[in-house]
Amino acid sequence: MLKTIKHTCSSYWCQIRSVVATEIRNIVSDEGVVLVLVMASIIYATIYSLAYGPEVLHDVPIGVVDLSKTLASRQLTETFDAGPNMVVAYEPEDMEAAKKLFFNRDIYGVVYIPEDYEEKLLGGSQAVVSLYVDASYFLMYRQVFQEAVAGINTTGAMVEFQRLIARGAETPQAKAITQPVIYQSHNLFNPYLGYGAFVMPAILVVILQQTMLIGVGMIGGTWREFGLYRKLIPPGETRMSTLPIVMGKSIVYLVVYAFLCLYLFALHYRLFHYPINGQTETVIALLIPYLLACTMLSIAVSTLFRYREQSLMFLLWSSIPILMVSGVSLPEQAIPGWLYDFGQLFPSSSGIRAFIRIRSMGASLDEVMPEIRQLWILTGVYGLLAGLGIRSVLHAVGKRESSESE
Repeated sequence: MLKTIKHTCSSYWCQIRSVVATEIRNIVSDEGVVLVLVMASIIYATIYSLAYGPEVLHDVPIGVVDLSKTLASRQLTETFDAGPNMVVAYEPEDMEAAKKLFFNRDIYGVVYIPEDYEEKLLGGSQAVVSLYVDASYFLMYRQVFQEAVAGINTTGAMVEFQRLIARGAETPQAKAITQPVIYQSHNLFNPYLGYGAFVMPAILVVILQQTMLIGVGMIGGTWREFGLYRKLIPPGETRMSTLPIVMGKSIVYLVVYAFLCLYLFALHYRLFHYPINGQTETVIALLIPYLLACTMLSIAVSTLFRYREQSLMFLLWSSIPILMVSGVSLPEQAIPGWLYDFGQLFPSSSGIRAFIRIRSMGASLDEVMPEIRQLWILTGVYGLLAGLGIRSVLHAVGKRESSESE
């Protein structure tokens, strides 16, 4: 019995070393795999981070159609130019000229000030100012709408304050009437309301999963296309075992992605000034099951491909849908229940939720334990599927060799 166990362990260890050596040679000698498995994570992370580097839109151009042409209307126009986020780029003579600028994308919003603006304002009537904002580009819409409304509200409060002072009201009383409630705004977890700080943590987590899926899929197709499985049989043995192959492949991928995580979440995160909250130990406790789940899923999926190109054709389109069903680009409550539940089958869904809560919100280990537990479950499930997939491939290889020998 002891001799059998010793022989099995020796055979497994020999196979693991053979798998590791073969996998490393395949990665190093294959430029396509190096590009996808190693370089793609760095390239994608850098390109996306540079694109979202400004964080907040500045100097969004608008047009102001001022038919009043009075001191009051000029003061209102000046409020739109006061902040850094919006600029009055054009002052067209009428709405027809403003429409032309709008549809040519020279401006993203139009403020229409009617002829009777000052007359109504000073006469105590309600003046109406119309806003036309491009809602096809949501970030532009939000920026223009918020800034324009803030400028109009400020102007309205100042006019009402001056009216009360003119009627003999004391300054504190006039302030209390024009501003009965003063609010204090606290932007939690994203103080500058930056789009990059919002979306990049999720994108980085998805990049790890998707590059691993595609890269390992390419390697799996290469193994089957060139019959590398049969080369793993140890001297004196007649067949290969499933467990050593899964373990050997996993070791290589985990080492590669451990270094990628070190770069992305230690160096890259600081280079682009993304929020760093929570404990590093908590992040590591999350990344271990996340990388394991991604690795097992990748190995399981790679057994489906007979040729390396199939992984690119099958998996390249999936990145955006996976990001969407994770609940980041659209809140969980707005996604159909069955679609959101389907998204939980991917490690990225749990990984994104937990990572954002840790790094952006400063969550503790106990607070993200449900996501970590789910990742360990996915690791077990996909590990079993990876073993079954490898076993099926080995069976097919053995069957083909038997038929060839006959």
